[in-house]
Formats: sequence, structure tokens, C-alpha cells
Amino acid sequence: MGESVLSSINTPSDLKKLSVEKLPLLAEEIRQKIIEITCKNGGHLGSNLGAVELTIALHYIFDFSRDRLIWDVSHQCYAHKILTGRKDRFDTIRLYQGLSGFTNPEESPYDTFIVGHAGTSISTALGIATGDSFSNRERKVVSVCGDGALTCGMNLEALNYAGILKKNLIVVLNDNKMSISTTVGAMANYLTKLRTSYLYQDLKKDVYSLLSHIPKGIGHQMERALDHIRAAALSPLGGAIFEELGWSYFGPIDGHNIRVLCDNFRTISQLSGPRLLHIVTEKGYGSEDASSDPYKMHGIGPLPAKAGWERKDIAEPLKIADGKISQEKKPSINYTDIFADSITELATKDERIVGITAAMPDGTGLVKLQEKFPHRYFDVGICEQQAVGFACGMAKAGMKPVCAIYSTFLQRAFDQLFHEIALQKMPVVFVLDRAGLVGADGPTHHGLYDIAYCRVFPDFVLMAPRDGEELKQLLLFAVNHPKPCFIRYPRTVVPEPIIAKEEPKPQISQIIEGRAEILRKGKDGALLGYGSMVYPAYFAAEELHQEGIDLTVVNARFAKPLDKELVGSLLQESPFIITLEEHSIIGGFGSAVLEFANQSDQTRKNTGKIISLAVPDRFIEHGPRDKLLESLGLDKAGIINTVRKMHYKKV
Repeated sequence: MGESVLSSINTPSDLKKLSVEKLPLLAEEIRQKIIEITCKNGGHLGSNLGAVELTIALHYIFDFSRDRLIWDVSHQCYAHKILTGRKDRFDTIRLYQGLSGFTNPEESPYDTFIVGHAGTSISTALGIATGDSFSNRERKVVSVCGDGALTCGMNLEALNYAGILKKNLIVVLNDNKMSISTTVGAMANYLTKLRTSYLYQDLKKDVYSLLSHIPKGIGHQMERALDHIRAAALSPLGGAIFEELGWSYFGPIDGHNIRVLCDNFRTISQLSGPRLLHIVTEKGYGSEDASSDPYKMHGIGPLPAKAGWERKDIAEPLKIADGKISQEKKPSINYTDIFADSITELATKDERIVGITAAMPDGTGLVKLQEKFPHRYFDVGICEQQAVGFACGMAKAGMKPVCAIYSTFLQRAFDQLFHEIALQKMPVVFVLDRAGLVGADGPTHHGLYDIAYCRVFPDFVLMAPRDGEELKQLLLFAVNHPKPCFIRYPRTVVPEPIIAKEEPKPQISQIIEGRAEILRKGKDGALLGYGSMVYPAYFAAEELHQEGIDLTVVNARFAKPLDKELVGSLLQESPFIITLEEHSIIGGFGSAVLEFANQSDQTRKNTGKIISLAVPDRFIEHGPRDKLLESLGLDKAGIINTVRKMHYKKV
């Protein structure tokens, strides 16, 4: 039973006091801590287990109190947080008001940026290095970039530009053959070749040694064959693409050998110019479950507590989750499940329908389409711009592309939405998963701006379903519509459908562009709910009815075009109107209603009746979605309180 090494480490300066021989034991203790807490809180498991040795070596060689470290995506920063003064708070990671699951300068000066999107680290690191050159600041700038992030155009652009600027910059290419799922594209194939060279390097040396002892004069053809083998054995192993771009390339090396990592970092740190160190790691390293299924174990929710992953060399083995993903069917399904089934069913009936995703086949549900129609499924890698441009071309060729992209990631392709979709009037369907508050991933992943950044373009049709059945109806409407269509839905289970009290439940053929649905009528005010806010509005109205407050409840369905006829009549008849949306208060559905009301003299006088309930104009912290909605007054109780204030103010 050895003494804990991690207990003596509170800052990177403590780490530097250790001998290199003790670093592997520290890595094991950090790995166990990551497993323990991630299985309790949920989080990114596989990526963090694969980056433990890398993180230790970086902090052992560099001084990031002065030097700068930029993590691409930064979902692999758990060991970094443990080593930089947050060990005692690590059990709060991803919990409400606890540590963020990504880097955050508000937590620590060792975190350079808030980062949650892929493909940004080389550009920002290059910017720091260039800025340092103007002020003659002497420090090291290190970017850690995964192989999956090299599918991002921004990183490729930065690689190209850095080779021209020749600034002092180190990029660590953390190559684990995956982003979330398997990395796609020609760059991935190229890295595979480099990895293969690395794996067979010793074999080549042995082959050449053997060939050197074969005597001459054994025949012309055999001599020529041996010449080719000798040449292959002596061929350079380096990254020619990177060298041609102006980078000094080193590697590939074993990314789990701390001594080798330290030696390479020490050597490379003494050089100048743009340098790239290619390391080979294993996603989920150190956990049999996480490494055997890195796709499912990339990001996990809290797991049931069981004995497992026990350390044999410390006094109190950890009793934590065993890391097994339950295969039992959940009692409820989410919007992603509904979309996955619906798009596959529609594609069965219409061979022109194709699915496009940007490295998120499982998260968006398109993996189901991939399984049934692999030739009509396209994963472009972590490049939302390419996904939108590619969809434009597919639509021009007569196909019906359906782009399934998280709300927060589609904003990366804003220019393509303008130029390739809006200007060209391409009838592409965009399915915006994770629209609204996403929970523990926090401000980098909340989908709170899609209505605003899509609503500005002419002819875009913006929709949000109130439940799973309506999602099916809207998807069918969208794939047969001649305009660009956007369907947003939250990261949550679908509610049980309700039957409208004032109108019959709409059939699929009754979905009409810009037509809302009245769920109940009342004389005391109106609630206009959009998407995920429809049912909280409905149930709030039902409860208020017991107090004698009768409200009209509308399922808006469309943020663009609005049901102007219905909104106009409500402005005339209702004492007040409350718009409800899980979106930023600026530019969203409520803004659309206010803009419409302000367009004519007849309605302008009633704009004072309109109250918008939405996400306030600030970045929202991470936390359970229900808790965040409650804190923002966007749950049933919050709606009831707002209605009471409006109602009793009027009376």
C-alpha cells in the first residue's frame, strides 16, 4: 500500500518537485479520481482518461502560470483542473454552481479561454504568440488539438497561416483516431499512415538489419526487390504535409509514456518557430470499459454505484460505478429518438431524403438513418460550414437534405446560412437539436440564439413542436416544403400529448405555414408558447383556472412566419399577452411578436400588453435544465407568478 502522490499536489509547482519515476503513479491516481467523479456527476470520460499523461507532462515541463495552454474543445481538461488548484472542488464538476466541465478563466488563471467548440485552439494560440512577438514577451504558447479537430476548417486555416508567420508556437496533436465517433476524412487517413509508420518503426529497423546480411549476387530480380525493401525501411517517417506547410514535425510518439512525453516537450520547447508534436493516445486509456467502447463512453451521465475499477495499491480502494452502460430501455423517449425514427421512416418512402451531420451521428439520432441507408447518410466531420454548403449542393441536385446539427454548433455556419441557403433559396431542412438550455455542458452548449440568427433571413421558416407527435408532423411538412425550414427542440424527454380543448387535434395535412393552434380559450389574458414552453403554459393556465383566472393558451408552432391573424386578434381582445420561449429574450419569438405589433397603427397602441418571458440577456451557467428553467421563471410556477402580477394589476 503506497502513500498517495496526488495528496501532495495542489499546484503545478508541487508537481515539479516529483521525480519522473513517480509520475506514472500520479497518473493512475488522477485517472481513478476522474473515473470516480465522472461516474457520479456525468461528464466526458473517455477523452479525459486518454489525456492524463499528456496533461502531467505539459505541467511538468512548462510553467503555465506564465506560459499559455489552450485546449481545443477543452472537454479533456479534467486532469488539468485537478493539477491547477481545483482538486478539492473537483467533486463539484458539472454540478449546479460547481466547476465547469470546460476551461473557464473565472475559475483559474491557468485556463486561458472558455472553450467548448472544436477547431479554435490553433488560431487563438497563434494570435497569442503573434501578440507576444510585438511586446517581446518570452513565454511558450501550447495548443492541444485532437485529430478530430483537424477536420475543422479553422484549424486547417491556422496551420496554413502559422507556417507563413513563423511565430513561436507548439501544437500537440493528440491523435486517438476519434473525435466523439470515428474521425472522418482524408486527414484522418493521413494520420493513420503516420501512426502505422510509428507502429512498425522497430520492425522496419529489424528488416533492414536482416537485409544487410544477405549476400550480393543472388539474381537481378531479387536484388531489385531487396533495393525496394531497403528503401522502404529507410524512408522518412515524418509528417510531410505539416513540413510543407512550414511546421517542424515531431513524432508520432507514445502519448501514455510520461518520460518520453517529458523528453520531447523539453527538447521542442528549446526550439523556435511553429512546431507540431504528434502523440498517439487511446481514448478511455486505463479503463477496460471506456477503451473498449470509446464511442458510448465519450460522454456519460451519472452511473449506478457499484464496486469496480478498484485500486489494489492504495489503502481504501474506490467503490464507484463500474462504467457499464445500461442497455435497458428507458421508460420515456426524447425528441432525438422521435426524430431518428421519423427521418428513417420518411427516407424509406422518399429516396431523395438524405441525412447530413457534423460529427454527431449519435447525438442527433442520424445514426439510425446510417444503419438503414448508409449511402444516404453523410458525416462531414467537425465542420458545420461544410455541412451547410454540402447540403446546398445536394438540394440543387434535386435531393432533400436534412441537416441535423446542435443549435449551438449551427451558429458556426452563419455565413453559409446566408450565402448558400438564403440567397440561393435552397429547400434544406435543418433540425436543431439541443435548442434551449442543455444542462451540465453550460454556456458553450446552451442553444439560445438560433431563432435570432435564423429569423433575420428572408423566406426562412422557423418551427418548434409542442410534443413528439407534432415533431413528426412538422418534419413531414418541412421535407415537402419549397423553402428552407428549421425545426428546433430541446434536450429533454417528450411530454405526454394533450388534446386541444378549442380545436380538434390537427392531422398532418392540417399543418399550414404560419398557422398557430389554440389549446384553450379564456377572457383574462393569453399565453403564447413556442415549442418547449407550450405545455408549461398550458398547465399553468389549468392551475390558474382554479383561481378564477381564465387564459387563452396558444401553441405558436411558427416563429417565422407568425400567425399574424391570431396575434392581431389577441392584441385587440386580450387584457395582456405573455410570450414564452426557451431562447434569448433578444431576437427571439417574443421579439417577433413585438415587431409585428409595432408595424401598424391598429396594433401599435396595444404593444404595452405584451410581456416576453425568455432567457435574459446574459450567459447562463451550467446546471440541471429544470433547475435553470426554475431560476429563470420559465417553469410552471414562474409563469403562474407572472400571470398573477399581470392579472391583479389589470383588475
